[in-house]
Amino acid sequence: MADEMVLDTSALIEWPVSEISGSFIVPSQYSELGRISPERLEMIDSIGVIQAIPGDESMKVAREGAVGTGDMSGLSNVDLSLIALAREKSAILVTDDYRMQNVASHIGIEWRSIQESGISEGWKWELRCLGCKSTQPSPELPNKHRAEFGDCPDCGSELKLKRA
Repeated sequence: MADEMVLDTSALIEWPVSEISGSFIVPSQYSELGRISPERLEMIDSIGVIQAIPGDESMKVAREGAVGTGDMSGLSNVDLSLIALAREKSAILVTDDYRMQNVASHIGIEWRSIQESGISEGWKWELRCLGCKSTQPSPELPNKHRAEFGDCPDCGSELKLKRA
């Protein structure tokens, strides 16, 4: 079992400070946490979290894993970086995000939940048109707006993420 942990922003907010010290985060979480809880950011900043940026190879594996499961549409750049960092550090990914857990499981990363029970099995997702029901390929980059998946190139109707 890995001793090191990579923490999702929800862990930075929810976990006791004593559990956070010495864990890894990505630098972009600072601005995310600053928007959500500036007071918590000050506390986190003083306890010794380790900021790291994952390398290109780990990012590639995380991207391929997210495309492979169909989860890419529901992930942010921060989510993808955290998955890549956990892979690179052979660390436990701490998150309640089911999509992150799904991708982590798919590429062999150990994960731990914060407050939720977590996923019980891996799922595959696909972008499906609400109008013509066609299936579109998973995007290769994270989605800027998690609930907006674009329009069908065939008929123009809304695309939704559905279990394959």
